[in-house]
Amino acid sequence: MSSAWLLPEHIADVLPSEARRIEELRRTLLDAARGYGYELVMPPLLEYLESLLSGTGRELGLRTFKLVDQLSGRTLGVRADTTTQVARIDAHLLNRQGVTRLCYCGPVLHTRPSGLHATREPLQFGAEIYGHAGLEADLEVQELALEGLQRVGISQLTLDMADARIVRGLLAGVPVDALVLDEVYASLAAKDAPGLEELTRDFPAESRGGLLALTRLYGGLEVLDEAARVLPQRPLIRSALADLRWLAEHLQATHPDVTIGFDLADLSGYAYYSGTRFAIYAAGGADSLVRGGRYDEVGAVFGRNRPAVGFSTDLKELARWSRVNGVRAAIRAPWGEDAALRQMIRRLREQGETVVCVLPGHEHEVQEFDCDRELARVDGQWVVKVL
Repeated sequence: MSSAWLLPEHIADVLPSEARRIEELRRTLLDAARGYGYELVMPPLLEYLESLLSGTGRELGLRTFKLVDQLSGRTLGVRADTTTQVARIDAHLLNRQGVTRLCYCGPVLHTRPSGLHATREPLQFGAEIYGHAGLEADLEVQELALEGLQRVGISQLTLDMADARIVRGLLAGVPVDALVLDEVYASLAAKDAPGLEELTRDFPAESRGGLLALTRLYGGLEVLDEAARVLPQRPLIRSALADLRWLAEHLQATHPDVTIGFDLADLSGYAYYSGTRFAIYAAGGADSLVRGGRYDEVGAVFGRNRPAVGFSTDLKELARWSRVNGVRAAIRAPWGEDAALRQMIRRLREQGETVVCVLPGHEHEVQEFDCDRELARVDGQWVVKVL
């Protein structure tokens, strides 16, 4: 029999020092988003399954916990991603005609972890723009993502870009069923050229050659030149390459310290991406800290096919890389009934200070707060002294 206090695999409590680090990250990123004009929304953790998984594809469906609603008898899902919920809010609750900027921060739940040491309960932060089809919106969310990471002390960043339209352009007119298509995507993501050769043996030569070329098209700006040379000259592909170049040039001008790269075979993530997509990595990190891109079709199922672009990140993973210090400076104070002492403590807390009262009998315990000052009685007055 398992112990009552054991948690499920890849589910963990967040203890005080780590919780404070994560909360500081949350506040910092929300403030950064607000500085760009993003409004905070809080979608529910549960929704009817058909709404929660609308247009997201099979991958997200496999990661979603499902249960039966005792009130309606219908199947509910615990969100594994927040993007479709925000699209529903934009389409049905706000229903604005112009540009809408929304951000969110809350837990999501996954049926299985994304990696060996990953949590199944990420704390997802994200920001999204609805209503603008131009590259200005793509650039804005990328700059916000970079600025957010830099604000929390993560530097030496690499931003990798790709575009879903390249593969779509290569597969245009190719009859292929969904299962084979999933395997093609998996082979591209793994750079598995032999596997891709086998899967595409019956594809038209031009499409097959282009798909195989994608496994080699990763690196710096020279990748776009090589792609323009070796990929079929199709309008969708040309537009995608031109957009990637435009974004790279603008980002390099405003963020010269960020390494800009390309991986044209990168198809990881959810199936709703429709255009440019990006991932941001920290130096020495194998997994991305941020993923985002354009998903213009995400609101179609809700009756409003609005242009949309955004990104998301997991604050629990971000906390492992951030230099934000979770330990907060505090003032240690004795516990007492003296009116002047209690008034002084209240005044300090109103000023935003953390005042930790040492309860009787606990004078020698160590607190997780960094008490760098002490409230002491000097000449009959309570004053703050530096320790």
